[in-house]
Amino acid sequence: MTAQYAVGIDLGTTNSALAWCRLGDEQPRIELLSLPQLVAAGTIEERGLLPSFAYLGTEADAKAKNFDVPWEKKRDYAVGELARRQAAEVPTRTVAAAKSWLAHSRVDRHQPILPWNAPADVAKISPVVASTRYLEHLAAAWRAAFRDAPLAEQVVVLTVPASFDAAARELTREAALAAGLPENLVLLEEPQAAVYAWLNDEGERWRRQVNVDDTLLVCDVGGGTTDFTLVGVAGEQGELVLRRLAVGNHILVGGDNMDLTLAHHVAGAFAQKGVQLDPWQSVALWHSCRAAKEALLTPDGPKKHPVAVLGRGSKLIKGTVSVDVERESAATLLVDGFFPQCALSDDPAKRRASGFTEIGLPFETDTAITRHLAAFLRAHGQGSAVRPTHVLFNGGVFKAVALRERLMQVLAGWFTGEPPHGLQGNRDLDFAVARGAAYYGFAKQGKGVRIRGGTARSYYVGIESAGLAIPGATRPLRALCVVPFGMEEGAETDVPSDEIGLVVGEPAHFRFFSSPVRKDDQPGTLLSTWTDDQLAETDPLVATLPADEGIEEGYAPVRFHSKITELGMFELWCHSTVGDHRWKLEFSVREDDARD
Repeated sequence: MTAQYAVGIDLGTTNSALAWCRLGDEQPRIELLSLPQLVAAGTIEERGLLPSFAYLGTEADAKAKNFDVPWEKKRDYAVGELARRQAAEVPTRTVAAAKSWLAHSRVDRHQPILPWNAPADVAKISPVVASTRYLEHLAAAWRAAFRDAPLAEQVVVLTVPASFDAAARELTREAALAAGLPENLVLLEEPQAAVYAWLNDEGERWRRQVNVDDTLLVCDVGGGTTDFTLVGVAGEQGELVLRRLAVGNHILVGGDNMDLTLAHHVAGAFAQKGVQLDPWQSVALWHSCRAAKEALLTPDGPKKHPVAVLGRGSKLIKGTVSVDVERESAATLLVDGFFPQCALSDDPAKRRASGFTEIGLPFETDTAITRHLAAFLRAHGQGSAVRPTHVLFNGGVFKAVALRERLMQVLAGWFTGEPPHGLQGNRDLDFAVARGAAYYGFAKQGKGVRIRGGTARSYYVGIESAGLAIPGATRPLRALCVVPFGMEEGAETDVPSDEIGLVVGEPAHFRFFSSPVRKDDQPGTLLSTWTDDQLAETDPLVATLPADEGIEEGYAPVRFHSKITELGMFELWCHSTVGDHRWKLEFSVREDDARD
């Protein structure tokens, strides 16, 4: 059936949202979908955002129908506002930051591991299942509002961090399909979605704000992650066009870190009152400080905000204890802690790791977002740091004026001459990504501006070197470039190389690497050594390729042929050099349309 709507979904670390527009209109008129959700046991209200939290209840909750919603009865879990509130009261049963776990390759994202470190009596769920539940809730809200337009038949755009690798994107897509989203859904980078929201806000006025050779820096700081993206402005046939130039690494620093920082500060205030918080109260305090931060950093926020946690002893009056957090002290703590003044030459600080460490999310040790930004701009410059001419803020963190102002001050100090300009638009940062995704769905029909760019990374396959075996040592691995940075959809190329032995007829372990910084490597470039900040290994692919007739000794001599399809699929073809045999390895690399 013909799609009627473009639907944009922001599956956020802290909050999720859905926006839509009619495809038949000449210009996109983007609307937000109200999301009914539990705000207390048995109480449903409509909100603009769905907090990305899942509370795992008990059999008693299901029997009492505490978490029933119109589309599902006797449910033993809740998502949304009620779950977010439960995070402060019962943190051991509340799943948070599931999206960040999707990108954590050192754990099995399909296994029930969340809430992390929950007691044995809690029936945990996987990051994929948690993400599925959030998307199922959004899909149910859509069905209630648009009964004659099934979501599976619309143009659906789901956003992901620009730094998500192919595995994290595929896991996101898996959750989406399980929630009933269409097979042909589009995955779009969140920073690009922020730019599309700006384009929609400005209309044709955007062309008067930028000029040819300008560079837009998108700073996206959300609840759990920080992403940087560079978008260039070029001229083609007298028209301005936008091209994505670079994306940064997946940086696990965001609003959650700020909440924890504020909680540490408040814990000190409790200690001055003679109140020592136990581990349970400390986790609850972390979640309570989220509301305090959001209230204190808003432009018209109060001068102070009370923070309370439930008591754990009979000596606490009415079972709670609280302190007031001053607006000025909170702002200073967060501005200087996360956006300190630094030099453009500064690197993020790295601490020596302990010999033993708890397995969990690989959070950054340096919370200074300005130092991470300095490293990003240097990494993508041609001999010097990239100088942005404009800055577009995205993410709920930047609702705080003090944080935006500090980042602009730091950028102005790094470069001589005219400082970067802040772009207008995206006035409501909570909904910018969802709105931009809906705009992109509309633009895909040929009715709007689209950002160009091809692949945001170079891609490599790991080739094991031949040689004598050494006890206890693996053979050296080389990385062969098969897709260059910026390879466009619809392009294909032969990969120059010597013959490569392809293992067939038995399970084989294929290793892949990517790089957002090695932009000059061409197909056939062979790397013998590299550093971790140059190449990052993605999840490996284990597959058994058929042994065609005439292939001996379990391997076939091949050469590679790479192709980026019109749908954004990376196809790596292995062509036999001794016969008419060929095999295909396929996975998604495109930041727009990701498929298996």
